Amino acid sequence: MQANYTARLYSWGVTDDIAERLRQAVGRFVRTTRAHADTLPPTRAEALGVLHREGPRTIAALAARRGVRHQSMSRTVGELATLGLVRREPDPADGRASLISLTTAGAAALDADRQARREWLADAIATRLTPAERELLSAVPALLDRLADAPPPTPSEQ
Repeated sequence: MQANYTARLYSWGVTDDIAERLRQAVGRFVRTTRAHADTLPPTRAEALGVLHREGPRTIAALAARRGVRHQSMSRTVGELATLGLVRREPDPADGRASLISLTTAGAAALDADRQARREWLADAIATRLTPAERELLSAVPALLDRLADAPPPTPSEQ
């Protein structure tokens, strides 16, 4: 089945080389952006980002969402709470657990981190790319969104 799926991809002009080059470039891009512009440690930014996008969560739900151990997320949440970036409230669905939510200061810290990334990226685009390259780059976000929204191939497609 994999051979049939691969043959179909090649017939559409998609090769493993394109996919691999894109995977590597996106990974390098993310690492470079973080290295130049992050104002928060990645574990804190990721936890704050989940809370911002998805609302209050238990530590267990945050850990599962981030794919880390409960103990690791508990430590991250403790650090964020000490900094005043999150607050703990009783979970109405489970009296033994707490819901973790973003504070105003947490939202501001996350916004500042995102703004630093935007500014670094905007400067890099303006100074390193030609006008034609900037025009070409303007189509990339929509294409990446379409790839991210694509359902995985079904067994019959593989």
